[in-house]
Amino acid sequence: MTRTVDEKSPVRVLIVDDEVSYAAALSKRLTVRGMETTKVNSGRRALQILREMDFDVVLLDLKMEDVDGLETLKVIKIMAPNLQVIILTGHGGEAEASLCLQLGAFDYLVKPCELEAVLKSIARAVEGD
Repeated sequence: MTRTVDEKSPVRVLIVDDEVSYAAALSKRLTVRGMETTKVNSGRRALQILREMDFDVVLLDLKMEDVDGLETLKVIKIMAPNLQVIILTGHGGEAEASLCLQLGAFDYLVKPCELEAVLKSIARAVEGD
C-alpha cells in the first residue's frame, strides 16, 4: 500500500512485542500522533490478527516466546507480501539485520531507539520509499 501519512485515514500499525509494557507505551505514543494501533504479544497472535484486520505497517520484535520474529516475518511476507514490516528489537546485530532485510523487512531498528526514528521509518514505509 502506498499513501502519504497526511491522508485522512490514520496509519494502522500492528505492534508485535512480548514486552507488554513496551508495547503499551509505544502504542500510546503512536496513538497520540494520530496513528491507529493494535498491539499483540506473540508472533502467533500477530499472524491470527493479520487474517482478520488490515494494517499499513507492522512493528515486529525479534525475540519472542512462541514464534520468533524471523519466523513471523517469513509468514507475514507470504500472507501479505506488500505489507511493510519494521523490525524493532533489543536483540540482534548486523547479521540479524541483514537477514531480516533479505527476508523482506522494510527497516531494522535497535531498541532503545528514539521515537523520532520509529516515526520516520513508519512514514517512509507508508509512503513507499
